[in-house]
Amino acid sequence: MEMPPYHPPKKYSVRIEGHRTSISLEPLFWEMLSTAAALRGQSINSLVAEIDAERIRSETPPGLAGAIRIWLVTRELEKKETVKPRSPLDGPMNR
Repeated sequence: MEMPPYHPPKKYSVRIEGHRTSISLEPLFWEMLSTAAALRGQSINSLVAEIDAERIRSETPPGLAGAIRIWLVTRELEKKETVKPRSPLDGPMNR
């Protein structure tokens, strides 16, 4: 089994509604964010702004970097859910 690409977070600069901010993300998450933005036809700044708006509306908002990681992992899990064949015996908890 290949080792995951462990790497400490790096700081990346983004703009949210015209305001510069920096986020600390592991390079793997930055690559995933960049790919997600490209697939959606958006800039990274635009996608980060969307994620930021969603996180602010949540009941217990995480930090921005955590929200980005959660958004990316949730997106990956949703992709796997659409591919995984389901048995009629599978309930909502057995996915």
